[in-house]
Amino acid sequence: MSTEVTTLETPSSAPPRPPDPSEAAGELQIIEPSRGWPRLDARELWRYRELLYFLVWRDIKIRYKQTALGAAWAVLQPLTTMVVFSLFFGRLAGLESRTGGIPYPIFVYAGLLPWTFVANTVSSCGNSILNEIHLITKVYFPRLVIPLSTAGAGLVDLGVAFVVLLGMMAWYGVGISAQLLVLPLLLLGLILAAAGVGLFFAALTVAYRDFRYVVPFAVQLWMFVTPVIYPPAIVPRELRWLLLANPVAGTIEGFRAAILGTPMPWLPVTVSLAIATSLFVGGVIYFRSVERRFADII
Repeated sequence: MSTEVTTLETPSSAPPRPPDPSEAAGELQIIEPSRGWPRLDARELWRYRELLYFLVWRDIKIRYKQTALGAAWAVLQPLTTMVVFSLFFGRLAGLESRTGGIPYPIFVYAGLLPWTFVANTVSSCGNSILNEIHLITKVYFPRLVIPLSTAGAGLVDLGVAFVVLLGMMAWYGVGISAQLLVLPLLLLGLILAAAGVGLFFAALTVAYRDFRYVVPFAVQLWMFVTPVIYPPAIVPRELRWLLLANPVAGTIEGFRAAILGTPMPWLPVTVSLAIATSLFVGGVIYFRSVERRFADII
């Protein structure tokens, strides 16, 4: 008679060994608060470039896809503003004779194009963090991606409206000059200035919700101290330093000169580019210094 012996294994009292991160299929990423001086982490932004592209593409689709006029909205805003200013400021205020022989509608429209981009970018950037609460509180990514993505849709609007400007120049017989080659540099200055101011407003709007009402009011006042609808020559000499202190005044003046072929104001352009760069750096530093508290404040 055979006897079958069964051996029972008693469970070990030792706790199970935690999994080794090196054995995992994916990469383990530890997120820690940044130390030291806040800075722009370009490598991290590059890692999340697809998210930046997605947010830009989403804004473009929302702006154009479910609208009655589509891309015409990018033209109507500067075009209708140009008509109003041409009637009231060009004829009634007599500014038509102060534009150096350039038709006043083209003079105004060439200034409204970059200004509309700046105004829309600052406004969208200022409210961008509050508009993306559902993303910020659920998943990690560089918070700078949200405000920086607001400039993408504005660039598309600028490109569409620029085509209309070319048609107006052909109608009035205004030629194109070689100064158009400077436009990329001027456009970079506009992006830096708008993003810099927008980053300050974006961070302040999270902490102080009444800044949502301050932003459109500040942008409206900013327009009237910028040579958009009037030439800088009509400003008294003792007050022209205020134009130099404006981060977009020289850039918009240079934008208009590059398109219409008038003499390029290199001094105001250089000063505006320097101020815009400083604004952007300061905006990034301030935004990064307070972004760790966004999820708690919101």
